[in-house]
Amino acid sequence: MSTILITGANKGLGREAARRLIDLGHDVWIGARDEAAGQTTADALGGRFVELDVTDDASVAAAREVVGAAGGLDVLVNNAGISGENRSVLETVPSEMTAIFDTNVIGPARVTLAFRDLLDASDTPVVVNVSSSLASLGLATASDGGNYDGLDYPASKSAVNMLTVKFADALPRYRVNAVCPGYTATDLNGFAGVRTVEQGAEVIVRAATLGSDGPTGTYFDEAGPIVW
Repeated sequence: MSTILITGANKGLGREAARRLIDLGHDVWIGARDEAAGQTTADALGGRFVELDVTDDASVAAAREVVGAAGGLDVLVNNAGISGENRSVLETVPSEMTAIFDTNVIGPARVTLAFRDLLDASDTPVVVNVSSSLASLGLATASDGGNYDGLDYPASKSAVNMLTVKFADALPRYRVNAVCPGYTATDLNGFAGVRTVEQGAEVIVRAATLGSDGPTGTYFDEAGPIVW
């Protein structure tokens, strides 16, 4: 079985994905900024906690040392993310975009690069980037305009998709994919989503358990490929 690190795993989709993967017999690290919440989650699920703030170089480096000292890593799930204030395009506050991009885009890049040496040592290295259908330029330019009037969150997830393509190209032995869990009820959207975390986590678990013959550089939800 695999050793898996999930960022932002103390709640929502990250927690449910961790629960599912632990139930499947995998060794799962619960990455979280909040030590109390992360440790509580790890204890409840039977995982291991590592303090990890994806926006902080020192925190990421320290987490890499903890995970490395414990034996290595096979799978990285870049799940941690924030949504911002859900303003319309013309009400966008550029300074707020900085925090969103730092967490949603630079965070996954920072963590992937920091843990690359551990993943390199795995027989089947996997990186899962949790994206969104809102990242799709094809859907956003459809006749209904994607039915979402925000700028910052979709732009950040489009950038995550580019990270996915670039890392997949640079790391051909890895399976690197972007997945969309759908509009899931979590605190990211004030629990307004229409899907349960159980439904949303399905595609994350699927991507995290890909073998060496699985796809890479792709973008999909539980129904199949999403147009870039």
